[in-house]
Amino acid sequence: MSDPVDIMLVTSCRKGRVDPEIYDLIAFGRRLQALGAGPMGVWILGEDVNEAAREIAHGTGVPVTGLQDGELANYVNEAFGAMSAREIESVDPTYVCVAHTSRGWEWAPALAARIDAGCICAVDGLVETRGRLCFQRDVYGGKAKGLYTSSATTTVITVQPGAFKFEPAAHSIAPNAVTLKNTPCTVKRTRYLGLKQGVSDTSRITEAPIIVAVGNGIGDFENMALIHRLAGSLPGAAVAGTRIVCDRGWLGYNGQVGVTGASVSPDLYLACGISGASQHVTGMRGSGFVIAINTDPHAPMFNEADICIVENVIHFIPLLEDACARLAGNAEQDFIDLKTLRR
Repeated sequence: MSDPVDIMLVTSCRKGRVDPEIYDLIAFGRRLQALGAGPMGVWILGEDVNEAAREIAHGTGVPVTGLQDGELANYVNEAFGAMSAREIESVDPTYVCVAHTSRGWEWAPALAARIDAGCICAVDGLVETRGRLCFQRDVYGGKAKGLYTSSATTTVITVQPGAFKFEPAAHSIAPNAVTLKNTPCTVKRTRYLGLKQGVSDTSRITEAPIIVAVGNGIGDFENMALIHRLAGSLPGAAVAGTRIVCDRGWLGYNGQVGVTGASVSPDLYLACGISGASQHVTGMRGSGFVIAINTDPHAPMFNEADICIVENVIHFIPLLEDACARLAGNAEQDFIDLKTLRR
């Protein structure tokens, strides 16, 4: 990629499959361009990225550079940082954009420190104010939005998955817009020992039409029985939760929703005692209709909800169960029409 690039989007490819968050990054890059930034390009790191690079270039209209080496077959912080730093030195972009995944938020800040760049993490919006481009992100546990700008020559940005909607390009680009580089990468301080796959299957929550999700507001483990009982009264419902609930062992990790869990898109999502931190919200943004129950009227989860209920979940769920039972017992009343819940 010989043309100047102002926006550098960095992703990875493993076993021929590029990280799906690249499309969120491209949408973010387009938004940057709409606010005055220059040309953008995609960099894909992996062992063999030829096919993936051409697929991205032809499907998005964005030129792609593929960096290939055996050390990039699997994710290693040191290798990703070294390869990216080398490319940044030659390209000199204004923005280096990485998906805010569990891997991205590990190596991107380390990359920024390595190249003495600015760094803004977990960005979910862009705002132009007073003639300056500001990056928006959650602050105070998601209760407010902060606006940040950077005076650095190069700024590394991690972008929240799902925050920017990708639209397919109107046309593809020529094959010569793909550049492949076989560049050796020497890893000196890190050794890859393998990837341990989780034994849990998340299909229970990713395929459920209704999800009853629980957060820290449930209080005690004994109250989890209320959540399971409520889910049992709704057709096809599954129980899910935030990371803190799973870390406590109250729910298996196959039920975790969020950046480090599963991404779900049910027709109905009931958030019970969930504050709404960005890490969790990222995993449920595709939900059709959201009902949030929380004692805090300023809970960030209410910003994502269609119906907001300020109440203790322990007191509200029994009332909701009674209402569901009455609806289920009325033969002339549809129990729940999920199709009407989709936006």
